[in-house]
Amino acid sequence: MTQHPRLMSPLKLRDHTLRNRIVFGAHTANMSDQGIPGPRFGKYLLERALGGAAMIVAEPVPVHRTGVLTRGNFLHADDAVIPAFRTITDEVKDAGAVILQQLYHIGAHGDADLSFAPHWSPSGGPSYHDSDGSHAMTGAEVEELLEAHVAAAVRAKAAGFQGVEVWAAYHSLLDQFWTPWSNQRTDKWGGSLENRTRFSRELIERVRRACGDGFIVGLAISYSPAYEVTLQAEALCEIVALHDRTGHVDYVTVGSGSYLDFEAIIPPFTHAEKLTTPLTQQLKSVLTHAVVTSEAGVRTPENGEAIIASGLADLVSIVRGQIADPHLARKVAEGRPQDIRGCISCNQMCWGRRSRDYWISCLINPSAGREFEWGGDRFTPTAKPQDVLVVGAGPAGLEAARVAAERGHRVEVVEASSMVGGQFRLAGMQPRRGQILDLLDWYERQFDRLGVVLRLNTFLEAEEVAAHPAGVVVVATGSLPDESGFQRWVPAEARLPGIETGGVWSPEAVLRREARLGDAVVVYDEGGNWRGVGTAWALAEQGKQVTVVTPDPFVGKEIARTAADGPARRRMGALGVRMLAEHRLVRWHGNGVTVRSFLTGEDEVIPASALVMATTNRAFDPLPETIPGKALHRIGDCSAPRLAAYAFHEGRKLGLAL
Repeated sequence: MTQHPRLMSPLKLRDHTLRNRIVFGAHTANMSDQGIPGPRFGKYLLERALGGAAMIVAEPVPVHRTGVLTRGNFLHADDAVIPAFRTITDEVKDAGAVILQQLYHIGAHGDADLSFAPHWSPSGGPSYHDSDGSHAMTGAEVEELLEAHVAAAVRAKAAGFQGVEVWAAYHSLLDQFWTPWSNQRTDKWGGSLENRTRFSRELIERVRRACGDGFIVGLAISYSPAYEVTLQAEALCEIVALHDRTGHVDYVTVGSGSYLDFEAIIPPFTHAEKLTTPLTQQLKSVLTHAVVTSEAGVRTPENGEAIIASGLADLVSIVRGQIADPHLARKVAEGRPQDIRGCISCNQMCWGRRSRDYWISCLINPSAGREFEWGGDRFTPTAKPQDVLVVGAGPAGLEAARVAAERGHRVEVVEASSMVGGQFRLAGMQPRRGQILDLLDWYERQFDRLGVVLRLNTFLEAEEVAAHPAGVVVVATGSLPDESGFQRWVPAEARLPGIETGGVWSPEAVLRREARLGDAVVVYDEGGNWRGVGTAWALAEQGKQVTVVTPDPFVGKEIARTAADGPARRRMGALGVRMLAEHRLVRWHGNGVTVRSFLTGEDEVIPASALVMATTNRAFDPLPETIPGKALHRIGDCSAPRLAAYAFHEGRKLGLAL
């Protein structure tokens, strides 16, 4: 049935047969409860196993007290995790997946706020995770970390894991030993290639000896050519081939980026896809025992099929794609790739939440991390099907309608505009954000599959809603731009002086091409997110002379958590965009704007033919508070204007509750 036969073909690792070539690779979900894996983490993994993933590599566990990196890390060096993990591994294996655990130590790149311990590294040197330096290990401490890795592997086997993945990616501890720049030791652990790889080779050999021949051992590396001091492709191939010749390493998984090149580790939509295939192709030519996994930007089954079919790798790790749709592999196997909810590479609720030390979720799949509460993407049919009217087809309305229909309710969606998506569709018109438009197409396909009635170009007055036969009404009418020019960091001024002059526009008007802008545009970005940054980028791509003014300390402050702010600023910088931080607007003149520095109080007049105000929207709710005979539910921006993630969340939650 599948249209992706190579991706769906089995593969043998040691004593285990993988049912396909799709891996749900290791990533920090940050879901522990006081260091113990519980239902949130267990059901998160189980959902992907039920969804058809062949191999799951569970969240990395720090092997030592000096390697703790997040609040949600599992306990290191503590057998208390074994029975809790055993519950998880049993369920995952019963669902048909092979499950491994990644073992990690970040070396110099620690976080003292969480570990309260020195960062141990081969030769000292700075952390690129916080601002601290690290401790150059003694010979005894090197031995201590070797034994800590082995003990963690033995603990993983006792917990039911069928193997471990040894972490040498992102310039972690093992990578630091390998790299001459970070390994300046003069003992047997440094200097020659033989010495620099001694730690990792000894570690893997001890794991193999302690855990047996049937135990899978993987090696995780990453490719980060952004800095000349990090290992380049030729050096990585030489090092991995040295490990491969031992016969102890069963697979090598190749990621991208490092702590020095952080944005490439979890590449946002600003990056290309299939980032690691140049290196995986080279590795395939030098390895004789280990198979090769490509990760980083392998977002879709089409990417995976192309990689496997062309011999660039043997396996693909699709992480965010299976966070967004945990049943991706099953849908591929059933020949239904069109039903896969595609990741939009936004990083907002996965890396964006993890970067703030919360447990991860997903903007377009709010069940991620809530599977133990909401049942994942498997919907329980309602006992009492109802007629449901959804007013508004933005993210909240779309998701509420879809989930209600999945559960068996009879759903009609009415939308005032000619297309679904609301403001989210406008976001999809910004540079490199077309994946959002793909998602909206997916919703329309799901509506066709589920029998949802969709009526576009339809604005319902309150009387028409009252006369509608549906007993349940979901109000998801969204929000509108604030036309007063109010600045939240100038709270005493209700309006921007001079706004009555005209020539002031919202990002929505710009992206709908309603705005008459001229050649020079000032974008005032008060949110620090894509509404302002993406609009400024789009205008610069059109050849406009753009100045971004923000009260924040830098442009794109709120998207820094997604690792996409740097790429956005670099692109805008290359397009000639001027970026003015820590400034407010004083007055719009019709042909320019006076801005004032929060730091010095000095004013500057910036000539401009138009001003775009990316400020907080106002809720739009045209219906009365109650309508006799109707159960009204208000969700999304019509309740309070927020980011899209919260609209999807409220839509899913309501759809499950109806």
